[in-house]
Order: sequence, then structure tokens, then C-alpha cells
Amino acid sequence: MEFRQVSRALSHSNYRLFFFGQGISLLGTWMQHIAMSWLVYRLTHSVYALGLIGFADKIPVFLLTPFAGVFLDRYDRYRTVIAAQTLMMIQAFILGALAVSGKIQVWHVGLLASLLGLANAIDIPARQSLVIEMIEDQSDLGNAIALNSIIFNSARLIGPTLGGLLLGAVSEGSCFLLNGVSFLFVLIALLRMKLKPRIIEKKLTHPLHDLREGWKYALGFLPTRGILMLLAFSSLVAMPFTVLLPAVATRILGGGAQTLGLLMAATGAGALLAAVFLATRKNVLGLDRWIAWASGLFGLSLIAFSFSRNLGLSLILLVIGGFGMMMQMAASNTILQTIVHDSKRGRVMSLYVLSITGMAPFGSYLSGVLASRIGVSATLALGGAGCFAASVLFRTRLSAIQKLIYPIYGRLGIIPKDESFEFRDSFL
Repeated sequence: MEFRQVSRALSHSNYRLFFFGQGISLLGTWMQHIAMSWLVYRLTHSVYALGLIGFADKIPVFLLTPFAGVFLDRYDRYRTVIAAQTLMMIQAFILGALAVSGKIQVWHVGLLASLLGLANAIDIPARQSLVIEMIEDQSDLGNAIALNSIIFNSARLIGPTLGGLLLGAVSEGSCFLLNGVSFLFVLIALLRMKLKPRIIEKKLTHPLHDLREGWKYALGFLPTRGILMLLAFSSLVAMPFTVLLPAVATRILGGGAQTLGLLMAATGAGALLAAVFLATRKNVLGLDRWIAWASGLFGLSLIAFSFSRNLGLSLILLVIGGFGMMMQMAASNTILQTIVHDSKRGRVMSLYVLSITGMAPFGSYLSGVLASRIGVSATLALGGAGCFAASVLFRTRLSAIQKLIYPIYGRLGIIPKDESFEFRDSFL
């Protein structure tokens, strides 16, 4: 495996700036994530409170992301990303100042989590849509998406570990303030980019018309509908397992903040392995099958994790689960970005974000409620079983999905037009 093959998207200067700036910023984001969970659990000792804060963090994404997609197809995505990143930096500094002062309360965290969710509702689909503008050679798009996953999960691997060490040595406020500083790097990188102006078709229609058009476009086509629905269900029942990790670390494994950091890092390690694997692939062929297998693997590993009472075994299972979770998300992203029309990219990617992040508040709240009633382990097992069942259902529709997307690959020149059907069964 040649490094040049894995990192070929870095040959594009704009993407290279984004890659390194975003990489530093994401370290701070994951440090803040673990510090916020630990702070809430330290103040309340309640799994219900963990779920409630997770709800507050993600509910703006659910409510606003579809409208953000309409906005992104009408206006400049580049300036939108800069504005959203600035808002997130301000949120981190306010959170840090309150924590350092010792006056922070749970309602402060909930309010600021909602502000962060507001910024993410705009920032995440904007960044997803902007990647294609950073890449001059569109054949490198899949590699760029995989590299995005690599930096995201490298940060998930390193950030929680650093956060756990800082929590043990200093305080939650230090993590929040360092996150605020980390945003400066991505803002500098964004300001140094030289993007070609995007031709934006002037819209005379009402935004609600565009919203309906985007939903009809995405949900009226079996491949996009199937991928988005599987993501949404997995996000509802399985991906919120992370909000319960503080309780797993303390109640089940008998550890503390550093144990929580290890659990978060193990998930990130598995996700990083998936991202590296995807970066080695030359094109999108076969990723449809990986979506089905990966979501099933994620569900099974979560079921096994729910029964583990050993730290080492739990870490191994989270590595496997992280691999399946990221493989499903990144492969879905790559296929959607490949088959979608650019005029509707913002709206479709907003639905992609809605399927993952937008469902998380309900999943987080549901996990908190269930964990307080039936226990943490039973909640984890139930979520894993639901995810596995959804993967089986997706697998039954895979042949029909392939018949629709492989002709598109032929039109795009990814495979010969007259061989698109034969290619359908030839790639893993």
C-alpha cells in the first residue's frame, strides 16, 4: 500500500489546508466532548442527564439541517463554514470560562450544547458539500472523503485520551478552553484557501419548494432512500451508545475518567482503521455491499460489548464496533456524493447529516431513559440487536439498489457504460 495512493487528495492545495487545520480543531472537539460528558456525570451521577444533554446537543441538527441544505444550495458554502466555525469557537470559550470560574451548572451545559448544535446544523452539511469544491480532480473525491474520516477518527483516538489525562490532572475547563484555541487553526486554513467561485443558479422558487424538491429527490430514489434510512435507524438505536460510556466506565468497569478516555479512543481506533481501508480503495465500486456488512458488524459488536465486564475485551469490541460504524457512514457518504446531482448536493448532504446527527438527540434521550429503567447493559444489547436487524433488511434490497446505481457509475465513467450490469456482481 503506497502512501501516495492513500493520500492522493492532499495533492490539492485547498484540501491540504483544510485537512491539517481541521485535524487540529477536531482534537479539541473530542477533548471537549469527553469533558462535557464527564462534567455532566460528575455533577449529576445520572445516566438520564447524560441522555438529556445529548438531546440538547443534537436536537438543533434535527430541526434545522433540512433548511440548512436549502440555504447551502442557494448561497456560498465557503463563507457559511467560516461563520459556523467562528460560532463554535465562541461557544467553547464561554463554556471554558464558566467551568474555570467554578460557577458552571448543568443548565449552562445544556444551553451551550444547544448553541453548539445550532452551529453544527449548518457547519456539518456545509463542510460535506464544500469538499467537492476543494478537489480539482473529481476522481479523488472518494479519497478526500476517506481522508476526512481519517482525521476525524484520528482525533477521536487521540482527543479523548488527552482529554482523559487532562481531566485527571487539571479540570474540564482546560479541555473547553483548548478546544476554543484549536478552532483558530481551521479558521486560518479556511481563510488561506483560494477556491474557484461556484456558479450558483438564482432561485426564484420559495425555499419550502426547494425543501420539498430535495426530499422528493432523495427519498424518491431507492439507493439514496435505502442508505439514508439505514443510517437514520442505526443512529437512533445504536450510535448513541457513546452517551452511556461514562456509566460503563464507572459502574460496569469500575474505572474513572481515564477509563472513559480509553473507551472513546478504542471506538476511534476502529473507525480510523475503516477510514484507512477506504482511503486505499481506487473508486466507489463495491461500497454498497460494505454498507450492509459493516452495519451488521456494528450491531453484533455492540451486543457483545453489553455483556463484557473486562476492560481489555471491552476495548477490543469497541475497536470492532468503531470499524463497522465508520465503514457504514463513510461508504454511505462516498456513494451519495458520487450519485447526487451538484445542484441538489447541499440538500442531500443535509439529509445525510440529519440521518446521522439529527437522529442522535432522540437516540440519546431514548438511551438515557431506557438505561435508567432496564439498565445500561440491556440498553446497549437492545440497540445492537436493532442495528443488526436493519442491516439484514438492507441486504435484502441490495440487488435492487445495485441495478440503479451502477448505470450511474457508467455515465460518470467510473466503469464502461456497456458493462455496468456485469460490474455489479464483480466487486466487494
